[in-house]
Amino acid sequence: MALKHYLQFKDFSRAEYDHVIERARWIKAQFKAYQKYWPLTDRTLVMIFEKASTRTRLSFEAGVQQLGGTAIYLNTRDSQLGRGEPVEDAAQVISRMSDIVMIRTFEQDIIERFAANSRVPVINGLTNEYHPCQILADIFTYIEHRGSIQGKTVAWVGDANNMCNTWLQAAQVLDFKVHVSTPPGYALNPELISGVDPAHYQIFADPMAACRGADLVTTDVWTSMGFEAENEVRMKAFADWCVDAEMMAVAHPQALFMHCLPAHRGEEVTSEVIDGPQSVVWDEAENRLHVQKALMEYLVLGRV
Repeated sequence: MALKHYLQFKDFSRAEYDHVIERARWIKAQFKAYQKYWPLTDRTLVMIFEKASTRTRLSFEAGVQQLGGTAIYLNTRDSQLGRGEPVEDAAQVISRMSDIVMIRTFEQDIIERFAANSRVPVINGLTNEYHPCQILADIFTYIEHRGSIQGKTVAWVGDANNMCNTWLQAAQVLDFKVHVSTPPGYALNPELISGVDPAHYQIFADPMAACRGADLVTTDVWTSMGFEAENEVRMKAFADWCVDAEMMAVAHPQALFMHCLPAHRGEEVTSEVIDGPQSVVWDEAENRLHVQKALMEYLVLGRV
């Protein structure tokens, strides 16, 4: 397969997602049955972290090892990237010594520049603008519990952040709709959702209205990594955007609740919701492992 990167959700077609999701289902079944599956034997994943992580590091490192490969962890503070080496030069070197690279960083421009100079596939582990691996895991989780997401409605309550931007791209590719409700001053950035047909999303001033009839209600922390200086102001602005039992009650009776974690109970979601029967956050967290294994398999080996 020709070199392919995964930097935004829209980088894959619907057919490619059908393949990756089916592979994730099969790979997860092998994992649960304790069946060894090592398609990436002797392959090396380099993980570059500028932003700290729990789930991203664990899921990628465990994932590539479960596929028979090896993971190398690099933190920009402990490498030449943190001492001013151009991203383009680092990409040339790192991609000559590995088979696939995952980067978790700040600006999307950084990962785009790295990929433009890489000889191996590059995966976006998170940037300020997009978080495609998390949304892939969320959609896989929804499919596991409720079947196809096509034609469904996802309610996004909270900040118009990297998660929200990626949900809109996913809606365009996989043909569903997103209800977006954000506080005043924290609206979507049109540049980050360019190419998304407005038919696939609707803006709501009232978060309760956004949740009405939704098949999936989801949110994230109010202050994303890198925006900590705004925390006090955001706490006040987002006070009415806490997903609670009332919001879930107006959603579809079979609606699920998701959160990419870590969660701040009592802020963006109540304990009653995140620990309640509609919440699938733990399945969602585990599924990062399985969809990323399928993603790495596809980027390195093509269709298997």
